[in-house]
Amino acid sequence: MTRYAHITGWGMAVPKQVLTNEQIAQFVDTSDDWIFSRSGIRERRIAEEHESTASLATRAALRALDRTDLRPREIDLIIVATSSPEHLYPATACFVQDGIGAAHAGAFDLSAACTGFIYALNMAAQSIRTGSIENALVIGSETLSRFINWEDRTTSVLFGDGAGAFVLQAGQEPGGVLSCVMRSDGSGANLLGVPAGGSRIPTSEKTVRRKLHTIHMNGREVFRFATRVMASSTREAVERAGLRLNDVELVIPHQANRRIIEAAARALRIPMERFVLNIERFGNTSTASIPIAACEAIEGGRVLPGDNLVLVGFGAGLTWGAMVLQWISPERPVPPARKRLRRLRSSLSRIGSWVRRFVRWLEGLIWRARSERRR
Repeated sequence: MTRYAHITGWGMAVPKQVLTNEQIAQFVDTSDDWIFSRSGIRERRIAEEHESTASLATRAALRALDRTDLRPREIDLIIVATSSPEHLYPATACFVQDGIGAAHAGAFDLSAACTGFIYALNMAAQSIRTGSIENALVIGSETLSRFINWEDRTTSVLFGDGAGAFVLQAGQEPGGVLSCVMRSDGSGANLLGVPAGGSRIPTSEKTVRRKLHTIHMNGREVFRFATRVMASSTREAVERAGLRLNDVELVIPHQANRRIIEAAARALRIPMERFVLNIERFGNTSTASIPIAACEAIEGGRVLPGDNLVLVGFGAGLTWGAMVLQWISPERPVPPARKRLRRLRSSLSRIGSWVRRFVRWLEGLIWRARSERRR
């Protein structure tokens, strides 16, 4: 029997702190008109000191779960796509797993820059379709503001923070994820990235002084690359799904630059009314941009049962990809009492996390005591 991977829950989390173009112009040689005319951005959200990639991802995950009848312990797999992980390791996904109380879930991070959410969604969907798992949680989460050189007006004006999450469940009804295209070209790896902090250029006083731990980008080259692959990958994904472009009700693109999206729309001959745009309010949130835009479209009533959607993005690597979804069912109503019970369980899971840490500490004491007696 054929299995399908359906999106049954969605949620987003963005910081409350807003940084406008006018505020940036107070410490960078730029203006609101200059930024908006070149990117389509008016403002972006900036994480506060107590917020992180993991905390935003956890909030988005809980909101997505709130729209389903699943308990956290029924999640089999958690994938966090991010370009700004909590640490080099352990994975940010492990913090989410612990934070929501998904006691039986495997968890890992996926690094494919701004295309990462599409890659992660496809991996989770294929795991469901093969019967390996039943339920998955896929999250795109970023705190890119912590990797910005605020003296560089070409990059400091573009990026913002936030997270978006989808819950995927196995189902027998045809639909859900219909096709996916994933591509990469490592010959362009030098065009966009954070040069230092990895094994090739380890952290040193010199790398910090030269601001090599911040985002570096060749904007012109990235723009040319993006306008080409956004259209080509969309066409390929739609063809693989057995559809035509006219069959697509809505395109949800990576929110990197309004001009790139407009160029893709012209190349595809799809009116801008069929594209989801929220870059003006959130800027480029990398892996989080597609799920945040999707959440807003769903909440705004722009996505209806039976609609065919295209998710399309590009990013450092260079990477790019597109996915076609058929939206099958509307939100499954969950009684408020069940939501409160789920939140209580999540709170209890955090207590359980502290208990497990205490047990490991106690085991360590016992093990050391026994080792000393043997000597």
